[in-house]
Amino acid sequence: MPLTPRLTLITTGGTIAGQAVSAADTTDYTAGALDPSALIAAVPGLTDLAQLRVDALLSIDSKDMSPAHWLTLLARVHYHLAQADCDGVVITHGTDTLEETGWFLHLCLPPGKPVVMTAAMRPATALSADGPMNLYQAIAVAAHTSSTDQGVLVVMNGHIFAAADIVKADTQALGAITAPTRGPLGTAQPVQFYHPIALTQAGCIPTDALAGQTELPRVDILYVAAGSDPDLLSAAVERGAQGIVLALPGNGSLPENWRRPALAALARGISVIRSTRVGHGRVAHSTDAALPAASGELNPAKARIALMLALAIGTPELSARLFA
Repeated sequence: MPLTPRLTLITTGGTIAGQAVSAADTTDYTAGALDPSALIAAVPGLTDLAQLRVDALLSIDSKDMSPAHWLTLLARVHYHLAQADCDGVVITHGTDTLEETGWFLHLCLPPGKPVVMTAAMRPATALSADGPMNLYQAIAVAAHTSSTDQGVLVVMNGHIFAAADIVKADTQALGAITAPTRGPLGTAQPVQFYHPIALTQAGCIPTDALAGQTELPRVDILYVAAGSDPDLLSAAVERGAQGIVLALPGNGSLPENWRRPALAALARGISVIRSTRVGHGRVAHSTDAALPAASGELNPAKARIALMLALAIGTPELSARLFA
């Protein structure tokens, strides 16, 4: 890298660009309302960290993020990383679906130039907005030489996380983004990594496999509570779902009244994955070969993305790797 790294900032909206009527309001606001120049103006010292080029890609609330948006974002990240005058990419995003976009990018981007995501829990207009510091620290991490070959990273609340590891664990707390299984990789100020990222699945989707695609196969998540009727599964299949992720009790435990509909869906060629509604923990593979496959350590949201990509690519080896 040159003495001052050259980074591209891709903005997608979210709370970090949110605007409220009152500076005291941290919950009632419009996400993605501020343009990138306003974000940058709120963070003194950025030009000391890097030369910034801005790509204002989206201005949406991340609750409205879709697979089509992921594919568009992936194409833009690929484009910028391929430029000789780009040393890394920083992405601003909303926290509501940060873990999903981060996991998607983790699977589709091989380690190389730094790719760092950041977000905020409070709008930019709040008295105690966390976005400016998060953006500053994300750019500092992307500009740091130790961030090369670390895969997709997320910087929030002073921590560096692997994008593959994060979940949103609180509706309002500044520390809502966590990595419950592996914890943070390091600290953002000063930039320091204190344990390595697990990169076994990073970039496992071939670079050109999604070229030209504007959508991914439909995969639905069904939350199975005590006494839930399995007609939900049949309805999802009839509406065109190519895959189903079941958010099940405990260790991906399939209720008896769901067993026959799940096996019927499998017999029709619909992919069914047993995940868990529990906060974290691995779903073990069953000795009952007739049962749907387990999600391993993937929660329902991440299992859905993995299944979408597996269906899009269409290789059994990929499915086995994603749900190991």
